[in-house]
Amino acid sequence: MKPTFYITTPIYYVNDVPHIGHAYTTVAADLLARYKRLKGFDLFFLTGSDEHGQKVEKSAQAAGETPLVLADRVVKRFQALWEKLGISHTDFIRTTQERHKQGVSKIFKQLMDKGDIYLGEYEDWYCTPCETFWTETQVTDGKCPDCNRQVERLKEESYFFKMSAYGEKLLAHIEENPEFIQPRSKRNEIIAFIKDGLRDLSVSRTSFSWGIPVPGNEKHIIYVWFDALTNYITALGYPQEDGNFGKYWPADVHLIGKDILRFHAVYWPTFLMAAGLPLPKKIFAHGWWTVEGQKMSKSLQNVVEPNMLIDRYGVDAVRYFLMREVPFGLDGDFSHASLVNRINSDLANDLGNLLSRSTAMLMKYFNGVLPPAGTFADLDNQLKQKTEDMIKAVDQQMEELAFNKALQSIWEVVSSGNKYIDETTPWALAKEPAGKERLATVMYCLMETQRIIHSILAPFMPETSRKALAVLGISELPTIADLAWGKLTAGTTISKAEALFPRIEKTD
Repeated sequence: MKPTFYITTPIYYVNDVPHIGHAYTTVAADLLARYKRLKGFDLFFLTGSDEHGQKVEKSAQAAGETPLVLADRVVKRFQALWEKLGISHTDFIRTTQERHKQGVSKIFKQLMDKGDIYLGEYEDWYCTPCETFWTETQVTDGKCPDCNRQVERLKEESYFFKMSAYGEKLLAHIEENPEFIQPRSKRNEIIAFIKDGLRDLSVSRTSFSWGIPVPGNEKHIIYVWFDALTNYITALGYPQEDGNFGKYWPADVHLIGKDILRFHAVYWPTFLMAAGLPLPKKIFAHGWWTVEGQKMSKSLQNVVEPNMLIDRYGVDAVRYFLMREVPFGLDGDFSHASLVNRINSDLANDLGNLLSRSTAMLMKYFNGVLPPAGTFADLDNQLKQKTEDMIKAVDQQMEELAFNKALQSIWEVVSSGNKYIDETTPWALAKEPAGKERLATVMYCLMETQRIIHSILAPFMPETSRKALAVLGISELPTIADLAWGKLTAGTTISKAEALFPRIEKTD
């Protein structure tokens, strides 16, 4: 039986337009999902949309439409972008779907029946854009500590979740499971937050109606974060505990942006503990993207729109740049100049050039038919060894979600392939009859190295890999077994490669 793996992105809020940050998380999840499939895992990959709450209700009213019409319109934009980016998700959950509402109502009622959710009265400062309550000490000059926008004083009847009862248990879990929250800096942040003392959490609102009603008291709407976080289990069929829920839960990794870490690393685990359900194995919070040194904002008109990037540079170039430019977990800065440099240097000069140079020589010297390799010389063994070492390194780096390191490891072999051509001088070997066998070995080593490079690159740049492998006479999607050296058979017809990535002329 295949091992299972369950990976999620956050569900994206429909009061927003898809931007580079959404694309970043989703591409990261996609390449991890594709890599796990390459390794033979039975994989479930979830993304979706968060559609309830006061922000959506207010925006819909301002636009003169119903909240669901607004949500339907925005959801289509996310789904179209995921298709354009080649995202291979298993399911797309919407919080307005009946399957989700039923699961949220079930877990909420379960916690009410248990006494972990109780009715009380709430008075505090509320930030509508962040959907978050703040205490007097957390608010400065009437502004939200997260987004720096105006908060309002709210006093209303509310249901509360006994989060305070789970602080010690959550702390023990974090300390016993060092991999649970990553990177380490974020783990330390959460430990400090819990040690400061968890308060009971307000989990219902009465001041708007767009959401899931509290079971048995419909004037209350379930707090948008209780609703949204539950998507990770409702998409698997919860409360039905067999089927996909029994098969895939707990999640192997929740990939999130660092701005929603507390909801995932404190609220969500305590909800699950109260419901008697297993906790996810890993929560990984990545950094934010700035744009040419400035925070992305509508007012600065510097929000990077992924559709425009794809149309201008190509989907695989965008996927490569997002994963290569910064260590996953740290903040990154986007600029068109950096993207163009990556395309010209890494993709056109290194990767593309290696394939076009080597296939052109194979056409010229062997009419495009791969010859059998002869005896390996030191240079051949070194290239083979580097390739095999890279496969092991990438596997370890993917486990650590160190995506940019995995790409660096692959590019070391790409560079070695280009250097190998210069050191073995195929053009000189071709001039001597005695050099024919040696030339055949060089050609075999070059093609086999690239078969492995493009097989392991398939999760990162699926379309590029498909094209490159087709040039090498391979039409099947690779598996982990295909990464072993020597799978490319002599006699295979190989065609001359077109430029995988044409150079982009820089404009001032």
